[in-house]
Amino acid sequence: MRIMGLDYGSKTMGVAISDPLLITAQGIEIIRREKETKLRKTLARIEELITEYEVTEIVLGFPKNMNDTVGERAKKSLELKEMLERRTGLPVTMWDERLTTVAADKAMMEAGIRRENRKDYVDQIAATFILQGYLDSKAMQKQDE
Repeated sequence: MRIMGLDYGSKTMGVAISDPLLITAQGIEIIRREKETKLRKTLARIEELITEYEVTEIVLGFPKNMNDTVGERAKKSLELKEMLERRTGLPVTMWDERLTTVAADKAMMEAGIRRENRKDYVDQIAATFILQGYLDSKAMQKQDE
């Protein structure tokens, strides 16, 4: 049993997977597409990864505006949530992803990754941060119970 984390961008989808104990998140790949509206291959790849990693739940980054409103990008994420639920039959949890890309970029700077190479990894790292935040939240809920 694992959880998948997704960072949905206009031309990329960062993917992360939890360990079987649901403690840590690891980035596994970035799915690229030529156009934002071309999601068929992206969804097919996600389904392959769900089967490969025995995923039972999906966490999708929810890019709300800093003032807590839902903008165009967040609306597209909600549409993707519905598509994923229909195609996979798995529950999809929306997770506030504000500043995850900023945190991912900072982590890469600290790791010494050159600026021109950061764009190759940022979505995968952001997906990892999204999923790790969700896993940490679930762990805290268990502690509180």
